[in-house]
Amino acid sequence: MSSLSNSIQKRPWLGWLLFFGTMAAVFLLGVLTYTIIENRTAGQFAFVSSAEIDPLEPRAEAWGRFFPRQFNTYSQMADTTFRSKHLGSQRRDLLEDNPAFVILFAGFGFSRDYNLSRGHIYSVSDTRETLRTGAPTAAGDGPMPATCWTCKSPDVVRLMDEHGVAGFYAQKWSDFGDEVVNPINCATCHESDDMSLSLALPALTETFARLGRDISTASHQEMRSLTCAQCHVEYYFGEDNYLIFPWDEGMTAEDMGRYFDNIGFADWIHPLSRTPLIKAQHPDYEVFTTGIHYQRGVSCSDCHMPYKAEGGMKFTDHQIQSPLNNIAAACQTCHRQSEAELIRNVYDRQDMVKEVRVKLEAALVAAHLEAEFAWNLGATEDQMREALHLIRHAQWRWDYAAATHGGSFHAPLELTRTIGDGLDMAHRARRKIATTLAELGHIGEPPLPDVSTKELAQRYIGIDVEELQASKDRFLEELVPQWLQEAAARHERWDIRRRENPTNYINP
Repeated sequence: MSSLSNSIQKRPWLGWLLFFGTMAAVFLLGVLTYTIIENRTAGQFAFVSSAEIDPLEPRAEAWGRFFPRQFNTYSQMADTTFRSKHLGSQRRDLLEDNPAFVILFAGFGFSRDYNLSRGHIYSVSDTRETLRTGAPTAAGDGPMPATCWTCKSPDVVRLMDEHGVAGFYAQKWSDFGDEVVNPINCATCHESDDMSLSLALPALTETFARLGRDISTASHQEMRSLTCAQCHVEYYFGEDNYLIFPWDEGMTAEDMGRYFDNIGFADWIHPLSRTPLIKAQHPDYEVFTTGIHYQRGVSCSDCHMPYKAEGGMKFTDHQIQSPLNNIAAACQTCHRQSEAELIRNVYDRQDMVKEVRVKLEAALVAAHLEAEFAWNLGATEDQMREALHLIRHAQWRWDYAAATHGGSFHAPLELTRTIGDGLDMAHRARRKIATTLAELGHIGEPPLPDVSTKELAQRYIGIDVEELQASKDRFLEELVPQWLQEAAARHERWDIRRRENPTNYINP
């Protein structure tokens, strides 16, 4: 057996091969060593298990000092350029896109103004700017209660600590205009001492307690959905505008409709049909729990806040958004289909649900207008009672499906079933009204107004959008700057006190 030196003498190219092979191995070993050291260092500085933050700190920037990666992704929600086929992060006028909504919400704030919601970072500014919150001129003025702030800002937690939960709800929306200025952020879902997930707002915990469940026993994976369920749910305002989730009978449309009937609740009386109606808010969690992803143990955060890696660190992406804008991280970690195929799967489900939903909208608009015609002909309450009950529950089922964010993907079977039930009720209501019209001497189709556009529909129900917008503009130009100035002064006082006591500077 020849020695290595003899082999190299006979075949010189072998020496060069060994030389370059050794150099490559040394280089790769150096890269590996450097990467290990860099990632270990990054881990030491990127992961903070505790931070010096006041438990009531509502400012995202204060949390961002300790968690820059999460804060940087959170800040990316300011980008509203993404638009999918049906939703997205852009501000879109849903009344312009769906004129039927104006008639369905006649007599309620959503007939004035209904825009597609943008990201969490706009939660406070969008609430100020919508026509639904009115145009107060001072504290104590305006139509809305303080309860409307509840899910819009972690400032609410501080105010509930100061005024008590019931005391906060009992105030007016305008009473806290200078206090509620920070949009939804870290403080809404995390404890300040160890960053564990928490339920900062009381309604969800109160609801589970009423139903006999101790929510403190929830697993971490459950909390990755329950933190969202603090706000992305159906709710109503009870006595003194106390916030309540109507889950006592269950979380399906039928269950909650029965609950509202049992307590005799209505959000408003429709001015055309005189139907006592319920406004669905956004029963996202309720619909999600009926879908296949929930049944397989997937949480809201798994898709809307997927994990990402940076500098060797794995952390949650806090740019909360549609998974369709982040297919690789949100979907393809589990699904191996192509991006185009996954998007097509989503759109197919959304299209099918919308197809039947639009049919229910058309039937409901006709039912409201035909009921108005019957009342004008002299119909009695006894003649109209059954039809109005059917309209109430048909519209509740429609709104349950229409108001939920992404529900046509989360649970398309459940929403199609719910809408189909509502469509049957709407047609039955119209038949009842037709019978009443015949009793009043009118045979055939009633003459109905043209409400095919947002402008025509709003004019028919008596909404002067220009006047409302002018009042809103004055509010935004005159009162809101005062609110922001007072809030800035308060934040400055906190920062001064923080230097003396880093963990208790808001209410020392």
